[in-house]
Amino acid sequence: MDCNCEKSYIRQNIPFVNHVRDQSLANVQLFIYDVANGSGGRTYLLDFKGAKDYEGILGKLSYETTPTMTSDEVRKGLVVKIKSGLLKYILESELAEDISYTINQDGTGDIQEINFEDPWNNWIFEIYGEADLSKESSRNRFEYEVGFESDRVTEKWRIRADLELNQATSRFEQNNETFKSERLRYSAEGSIVRSLSDHWSTGIFAQARHNTFTNLDFSTSISPALEYNIFPYREVLQREIVFAYRIGYFYNDYIDTTILGKDSEGIFNHSLDIQLRYRQPWGNIYTRLRGSTFLEDFNKNRIQLFGRLSVRIFKGLAVTFSGNFEVIRDQINLPAGDASIEDVLLQQKQIATDFELGFRVGLSYTFGSAFNNIINNRL
Repeated sequence: MDCNCEKSYIRQNIPFVNHVRDQSLANVQLFIYDVANGSGGRTYLLDFKGAKDYEGILGKLSYETTPTMTSDEVRKGLVVKIKSGLLKYILESELAEDISYTINQDGTGDIQEINFEDPWNNWIFEIYGEADLSKESSRNRFEYEVGFESDRVTEKWRIRADLELNQATSRFEQNNETFKSERLRYSAEGSIVRSLSDHWSTGIFAQARHNTFTNLDFSTSISPALEYNIFPYREVLQREIVFAYRIGYFYNDYIDTTILGKDSEGIFNHSLDIQLRYRQPWGNIYTRLRGSTFLEDFNKNRIQLFGRLSVRIFKGLAVTFSGNFEVIRDQINLPAGDASIEDVLLQQKQIATDFELGFRVGLSYTFGSAFNNIINNRL
């Protein structure tokens, strides 16, 4: 079984099968893909594949959760779905004689009509808040964040609106000197996206924000967008190759005069975003490439590349690579003058850079007993 779920709980509650440590040892392979859904919960796609004695027996099931469900409710519902998917394999096994099942509803009774009218009209709302306090002998930090999110998702429309406020205060003492830092940002974002077909969608995005770290007293932007998915959107749980183009206008009013001598300015810009995602039995691939530039000056641009690859090499051996690279030539918002010691120590302001680079690699090898049904969480 390969999934982003509580495997120990599933093994413990489906005792009539043996769970093995590697897919090459299995008679039945189960891959569970999950993605956020319109209700604010997640949709799980269960993909069953038979092997060896069960070669050619396939099955697909879906399981949807809501944001009000607890983690215990989610995992219990997932276990029920997995048991349903395993039924066709059990019927072909020696366990077929031992199957018993019940129907929760009287088969001959009248089924009550259910009113599916939604008083919220598919709207989901969330209010959140968080506070973080840390203190040492030479430094202390306090940060809080509050926000409001609203979403409405249907087959044709996706509407979002978000509000957020974040403030962080830091103090650092060194050589009898005290450095203080305050960072404040608040923002409002909204978007409306319309599905045009199985492959095309269009939308419009708007934003307003204030951010002391990026030298923005007030910034606002609006940008229409067009997106094309090579594969039908219904296959997004397993694969997608998406091209998205945006063109728009933003206006910045700066806190301090910038390195280009601007106190405020308005600029047209556009971007192309390409995303590739594959979730397959042999592993996962995710890659994103985004390029953006100003229409008035193509020398002001930014290129962002991120990739993550997880591959099952052979039985028990898996390797994971991830990395990001960013070329930055559009920092028009930087304040004039040199960065102070407070800016450097406390990360009070954004610092000029030409690029960002990061890379990670991981390797794992599992061997030993083929079976791992027993759950033991003792000390």
